Amino acid sequence: MAGESRTELIGWLNELLHINYSKVEQCGTGAAYCQILDSIYGDIQMSRVKFNAKHEYEFLANFKILQTAFKAKKLDKPIPVEKLVKCKMQDNLEFLQWMKRFWDQNFPGTAYNPEARRTGAGAVVDTPATIAPRTTGGGLAVGGTRPGGRTPVGGHRTGSAGAAAMEKELIDLREQTSQLNINVENLEKERDFYFGKLREIEVLITTQLEVVPDDKTLLDIQKILYSTEDGFEVPNPGAEDEEETF
Repeated sequence: MAGESRTELIGWLNELLHINYSKVEQCGTGAAYCQILDSIYGDIQMSRVKFNAKHEYEFLANFKILQTAFKAKKLDKPIPVEKLVKCKMQDNLEFLQWMKRFWDQNFPGTAYNPEARRTGAGAVVDTPATIAPRTTGGGLAVGGTRPGGRTPVGGHRTGSAGAAAMEKELIDLREQTSQLNINVENLEKERDFYFGKLREIEVLITTQLEVVPDDKTLLDIQKILYSTEDGFEVPNPGAEDEEETF
C-alpha cells in the first residue's frame, strides 16, 4: 500500500507537533521522530532532544534518544541512522511514512500539547527556523486525521492547576521508569557477560587441575572463585528440586 505523499506528511507533522517544517529532509535531525513517539507514549526524554540541531553529531545524539526509546518499547523496526542524518529526501520519506503508520495504529487519542512537552521538558527549540508560532486560540484541538475522525492533539489542557501538576508528575515518572528499565536491562547483560567469563575460568581451572592436581596457583584461584561472603548460602540443588515437586 502506497504511503502518504510528502505534502500530506509535512502537513500532518506540522499540525501534530506545532512546527513549520517545509521539507521532509528536515526530519534528518531526528528531533521530530522523537516527538512523534512522545505523542504516543508521553515518556520520551524530550529534555535532551535538540530541535535546533545543525551538526551531524547533534543529529546523532537525537537519534540515540530515539534508538533508546525503540529499545525500551521493544520496537524491532531498524532505524537507518547513517542514512537519515544525511538529510536525504527518500530515506527520510520512507522512515516518516513508517512513523505515520505506526502513529495511526498506536496513538491513544488523548490530548497532546507538543509545545508544553518541548518547553516544559526543557527541550532546546529553534523558534525562527523550525517551530511555528501559534496563532490559534487556547483550547483548540489541532491534530492529524485518523480513520475514526480528527484526533485532538493540541491546545491547552482543561482542568485545575493541580491536575496539570499531577499530569506533569506522571509524565516525569514515566520517563524515570523507562530509564530504569533500560538500566536494569543493561545491568543484566553486564552480569551475564561477567558470569560467562567466570564460568569459562572455572572450567579451565578444573580441567588443568585434573592434569596437575597440586598446582598451588590454580588451587588459590579456585578457592577465590568458590569463596562466599558472610551470610551468603550456596543454594542446594536438591532442595530446589524438592520445592518444585508437586
